[in-house]
Amino acid sequence: MTAYDMLGTLRSASDLEEAVHRLGILPFFRNGIPGYSVEEHVPRELWFTDQPGPWEWKGEVILDKSIAYGKFFERKAAFVDARLFPDLANYRRDGYDFDARYDDGLANRKDKTLYDLIVANEPVDTRSLKRKGDYRKGGSTGFDTSIVRLQMQAYVLITDFVYAVSKGGMPYGWGISRYATPEQWFGQPFTDAVYACSPQESRHRLESHLMELFPSEPGERLSRFLG
Repeated sequence: MTAYDMLGTLRSASDLEEAVHRLGILPFFRNGIPGYSVEEHVPRELWFTDQPGPWEWKGEVILDKSIAYGKFFERKAAFVDARLFPDLANYRRDGYDFDARYDDGLANRKDKTLYDLIVANEPVDTRSLKRKGDYRKGGSTGFDTSIVRLQMQAYVLITDFVYAVSKGGMPYGWGISRYATPEQWFGQPFTDAVYACSPQESRHRLESHLMELFPSEPGERLSRFLG
C-alpha cells in the first residue's frame, strides 16, 4: 500500500487530523518520499481561497495537543502524533535537555539566547520574540537559523498561528507562528516519556514505524528522511 492509498484526499481539518493520527508522521510539503505530504493530497481548488484551506487547518489540528507541528524533517514543516513525538525529541536531542547540551558546548550562544527567550515567554509568537530579542537590522541576528534549528532538535514546536484582525473583526493575511517548548505545551506526559529510553532505541522505533508505513521504500531513503 502506498502513501497515496493511506492518505486519500484531504478536504478538511478533520481529514488532516485523522491522517496524522493514522500515519503518525505527516510532512506538510513534498519531500524525498513520493506521495507522503499534505501538499500532494489536498485538491488544488482548496488552496488559496476565501474559505479555510490547508494553511488554516494547521492551527486547528494542533490546538488539542494531540499533534506536534514544526519544522522537524528536512528543515520543513511536519505533523507528528503526540505519542511518537517523545521518541523524535529523544533521538534529535541525543538524550540532552537544552541546558545540558549548551553546557557541553553542543549548542551555540544565539540558540541559547532564543531558547531562553521562548521559555521565559511561552507560548510566544514570532513578532513578540523579535521585539523582545531585538532581532532587527542593527540588532540581534540569526533568528531564522536558530528557530529552525531548535525545531529540528525538537526543543521548540509551533503551537498556533496568530492572525491580523480587520476592523470588522475578521482574521486576514498569513498567520504568524506561536512557539513553545514541548515540555510546556504537552506537560508532564511528554516530560515523563522523552528520556525514558536511549536515543538509539528511539531512533530504532521511528525507523521501524516508517518501514511499516513504506515497506517498499529503500531503507536509505527512509533513513535520510528521518535525519
